[in-house]
Amino acid sequence: MKITLLVVGKTTSAELVRLIDEYVGRLRHYVPFEMTVLPELRNTKSLSETQQKEQEGDMVLRATEGHFVVLLDEHGKEYRSIDFSAQLQRWMNSGRNLTFVVGGPYGFSPAVYARADAQISLSKMTFSHQMIRLLFTEQLYRAMTILRGEPYHHE
Repeated sequence: MKITLLVVGKTTSAELVRLIDEYVGRLRHYVPFEMTVLPELRNTKSLSETQQKEQEGDMVLRATEGHFVVLLDEHGKEYRSIDFSAQLQRWMNSGRNLTFVVGGPYGFSPAVYARADAQISLSKMTFSHQMIRLLFTEQLYRAMTILRGEPYHHE
């Protein structure tokens, strides 16, 4: 079982890359983990929002075939960190590769929503797609420390 964070487009901020890499390194002590970057679409000015979502959606669907897919989506279920760790354990117990997906700037296509096994929200607030990568890797690391009873998380 492997956990993947699937994102559209590279992280452009060197500061964010450094922090994300730190949490990715920490996560790998607990579970096989990788962040997979799908290429950004080209010529998006000639595409409607719907067309962009559909093209990105096709890439997401190909990349997640056979995986348990969790969308990071503003309409998803919100968890406290301790509750997220328990849910994460249930998902990991399925034995399937677990992929969390951050969509492009316009969100997900209907086909991706239909394919998803679950949706979670990190907040009711909106964050940039690049910032979410850091916030989510930190929360995933936090969940792993909670599951191991380590002193990173304080209630």
